[in-house]
Amino acid sequence: MISIIVPAHNESSVIPRLLGQWDCDRASDEIGVVVVCNGCTDDTAKVARRFGPTVEVVETDIARKTHALNVGDQVSGAFPRMYADADIVITLDAIRALARRLEKGDVLAVAPTADIDLTGCSWLVRKYYTVRSRLPSSREGIGGSGVYFLSEGGRRRFGQFPDVIADDIYVRLQFKAEERETLPDVRSTVFPARTITQLIGVRSRAYAGVFEIARRFPELSVNRSETNHRSLIRLFRELRLWPGLLIYCYVNFRARFQAKRSSRVQAAVWQRDDSSRRTLSAGSRS
Repeated sequence: MISIIVPAHNESSVIPRLLGQWDCDRASDEIGVVVVCNGCTDDTAKVARRFGPTVEVVETDIARKTHALNVGDQVSGAFPRMYADADIVITLDAIRALARRLEKGDVLAVAPTADIDLTGCSWLVRKYYTVRSRLPSSREGIGGSGVYFLSEGGRRRFGQFPDVIADDIYVRLQFKAEERETLPDVRSTVFPARTITQLIGVRSRAYAGVFEIARRFPELSVNRSETNHRSLIRLFRELRLWPGLLIYCYVNFRARFQAKRSSRVQAAVWQRDDSSRRTLSAGSRS
């Protein structure tokens, strides 16, 4: 059986969009879902329970994602194990494809490729993602798709999730390039910030996570992915991309500055994007 852990903090408006893709009742012999509601002040738990007994809902007062991941690990005993953000979409067929890839045994971690849904996003945000889509980072699923899948051997690579900002980066760096894989033909849908201000905030948190991992776990740097630098420089040869390139560089410069301005990563504000959570998508149960 495939184990799926979904940490959820005040996600009642979007979690039906995720769970509704899986037809949990019919797929009860294939998947077991654990939704860990961490520090919720809304009705996320109530909404998740509407999806039937296949979805086990656990509640904790501690509003921290890595704590929720550890709680989910304690509840779930099955492998392979998928960890999914509550605000993305991935189909059951995609989950099956990821599980089949792990079954081959030559990799320990897999992820889908992210489809960025720009519906409702501002022109500035769209230009930003036009550039990002042409960079190596856009093809990295563990840390970009909102989903990662681990085999039992892969999960044994580390103990409990440490209290870090970027759990996905921490997980990705546990594995050498040949031990992890992003499947180009398997997709998840990610809903980015709709405004440039929100995007800068989200990117600031991402950089804070990168800096924290580098500082606390320097030994993991040997497993880093290809950087964007060379590809970004080459894009400047295309004049039509310059507006997007300027926006891309501005966003990331501002985000890096904000992340570095904090002398202690632990004091960094959790930059959650609420602009992409305003509209409830189809798939909920009444």
